[in-house]
Formats: sequence, structure tokens, C-alpha cells
Amino acid sequence: MNRRLAGVCGIVAAAAAIAVLAAQGASPYRLVPNWGMLPAGTEWTEVPAAAVDTKDTILVFRRADVPIFEFDRAGKLVKQWGQGLFVWPHGIRVDRDGNVWVTDGRAQEGRGQQVFKFDRSGKLLMTLGTKGVAGDGPDTFNGPCDVAVARNGDIYVADGHVNSRIVKFDKTGKFIKAWGKRGSGPGELNVPHSLALDSQGRVLVTDRGNRRVQVFDADGNYVASWTDFGTSPDGIFIAADDTMYVADVSMESGGIRIASARDGKVRETITGARPEGLAVDSHGTIYSGETTSGRSLKVFARP
Repeated sequence: MNRRLAGVCGIVAAAAAIAVLAAQGASPYRLVPNWGMLPAGTEWTEVPAAAVDTKDTILVFRRADVPIFEFDRAGKLVKQWGQGLFVWPHGIRVDRDGNVWVTDGRAQEGRGQQVFKFDRSGKLLMTLGTKGVAGDGPDTFNGPCDVAVARNGDIYVADGHVNSRIVKFDKTGKFIKAWGKRGSGPGELNVPHSLALDSQGRVLVTDRGNRRVQVFDADGNYVASWTDFGTSPDGIFIAADDTMYVADVSMESGGIRIASARDGKVRETITGARPEGLAVDSHGTIYSGETTSGRSLKVFARP
């Protein structure tokens, strides 16, 4: 493709993205300036994900020496931990019992390529995957991105930065099944980057390379695909009422789209962010982690 044609294609893509944003409607959410009281001399660095517990404690996962910062809603730092535990921090979630689940997406010096479960004191309760080993078997991952836990304790892992699959375990960590392969057809995946469960127990996956969100039932059977979430849907969060928040990290259409997990219809779009992962507290405040040039945590709240 010559430079002139590439430029035209870029303009067309940008115009299409702007048209989609306009059709979806602007959001009343506004950026909260200077949220988060960091220790002196500390920067956010890359923030691939954040999580919120039932008490609205915000856990921020950083690619830094101390990877996990915990804040109250006012942005006061209340705890920091995880030093030396991870190679490449990626996903973080808090389950219904308050346990913290994280994914370590790369291997180095015999560590990484694992999913960890901690209690709130930081005690390790469970490990999935083989330490420092990449693979696509029942006990190995290659680029695990995110994790979600069902009401019955079943565990779902988006094994997606190198592999292209979803892996399911029972509550004890016993392998149940895996589904997905690299491709663009229904049920196929290309960088399944994040996943979340809706009120029906369905598994919703941000299929980043295919520019869509795919919906599966709890056993991995394909249900639907939704394509109104930008050119690079990365992170996903689903609230108890099935309100769905999807992070789009792309330059062309980057932002946060708020939709219904019941039908995939987008009702609001927040611009001014290029988030990789996000979480939402009980007040509807959004905590949006960025790993691109901004490298920060941005917080959006309604007026």
C-alpha cells in the first residue's frame, strides 16, 4: 500500500470512528483530576488493570516494583504489596468472597505464565499454570490476560496474548476444558484479552484482534458477537445489573463504551481515554488503567 492510499484509509477509518461515537451519544461522565495519592517519587507507570471489592476499595495493578496499590474512594493509598511476585502484571479481579485473582502474562527466569489467587492479607491460596513454562495444555498458559470467577466457583482464564483460547477450571483448580482457536469465525479468537460473566453466567470475551465482543455460554458454546466497541476492545467489566463497560485502547476510537450485557447495545461513550483495563465501584465511578503513552490511572465519575 502506498503512502497516499494509506493516508486516505486512515482518514476514512478515523471518520467512521467519529461517526460511531456521535451515533452512540456523549456521556455525562467527567474526568476526576489528580485522583490517587501516590508515594513521593512514585509514578503510575503502566496500569493494565484495576479491580474493586465490595467495600469499594480500589486495587490498581501496575507494572512496577510494587505492583498492587490499594486506595479508598477518596484516592488515599491504604496498602501496597506484591513486590517480586510477578514478571508482567496483566489482569486483576476480586471475587465475591474478597479474594484477589491476578494474571502474570510472561515468563522470565523461571517465573510467570500463571494465575494466582490471594486472600486480602496477601496470602497465596491457589496457583494455576506451571511456573515459568509456556504452553497450551491443561496446566500451562501462554500469555494469560484475565480471569473471572463464577458464582459456583468455576474459574475462567483468557489465555490470549499468545494462545487464543478460554480455559475453564473448577473451584479447586481442576482443569475442565478449553475452547477457542485462532481465527475470525464465530467462536474463534484473536487475542482474547479480557472476560467477564453476566447475570446469566454467560462468558463475555473482548476478542481484541477481531474487533468484537463474543458471548459464550458457561460451557463455551458460541452465542453472539457484538462489534460496536471500537477498533481495539481490551478490557471488560459487567456490573450486577448487567451494565457493561468496555475499554478501547485504540488511537482511532479509544474510550469507554457503556452498554447492556443483555443485548450489546451501546448507550454512552466516554472519550479522553485509551484504557486497557477498567473497574467500576458501587457508585458507578470508573477506574481506567492505561499502558500507552499516558501510562496512568484515570478516574471518571458522573457530575
